[in-house]
Amino acid sequence: MKNITKNTEPRSLAQHRCSRHSDYSNYDHKDDLRHSLLQEQGFICCFCMRRIGVREGIALGDQMKVAHWHSQTRHPDEDLDYANLLGACKGGEGMPPEQQHCDTFQGNRDLAFNPANPVHDVESKIRYLADGTMESDDPQLDRDINCVLNLNRGYRLKESRKAVISAVIHKVSMRPGPRTRCELHALIDNWGGRDANGHFKEFCRVALYYLQRKLARTR
Repeated sequence: MKNITKNTEPRSLAQHRCSRHSDYSNYDHKDDLRHSLLQEQGFICCFCMRRIGVREGIALGDQMKVAHWHSQTRHPDEDLDYANLLGACKGGEGMPPEQQHCDTFQGNRDLAFNPANPVHDVESKIRYLADGTMESDDPQLDRDINCVLNLNRGYRLKESRKAVISAVIHKVSMRPGPRTRCELHALIDNWGGRDANGHFKEFCRVALYYLQRKLARTR
């Protein structure tokens, strides 16, 4: 899970919210919202960090979901609140429930932590183990990870995170001797930055967690 910096909401969403009897279901310009969410998130899922929204010729609505951090059922007043809206992957939609994840698995349950709320700072509270497990010492965040979003049992998520960790370890260990701080900073910049299309790398926070810990131990 990666911290998200929210941009200005789409004009069509603000206008719709000011109209009579407006709600998410009758908002007719959802692609405006999807584009905005994708751009601020770097085209990765707000929860699992899989790539979303880049397949040409396929409607955005078929590639992603708009997740409500506070559920629409319990918090109808936040239905159109841009701060409450996130871009999520399809989350194993159609698969058995134990393999679903992210918004698909969440359903109408609320989350304790919002990756788009800077006060929550989810990046500082999550660690990634060598086997790809994602966990937190905060019991509420750990519940979000395992019970609400299913980020450790969802389809191939652990395996994907493990593969990223293995690739980074291989990169760091390609030559004998320890990496310098300058070299580690370069790897961190590479994994933490966007490409020319504004995309973050898939599972970028997994690599950054490992690299930043290594940097902290390097003199």
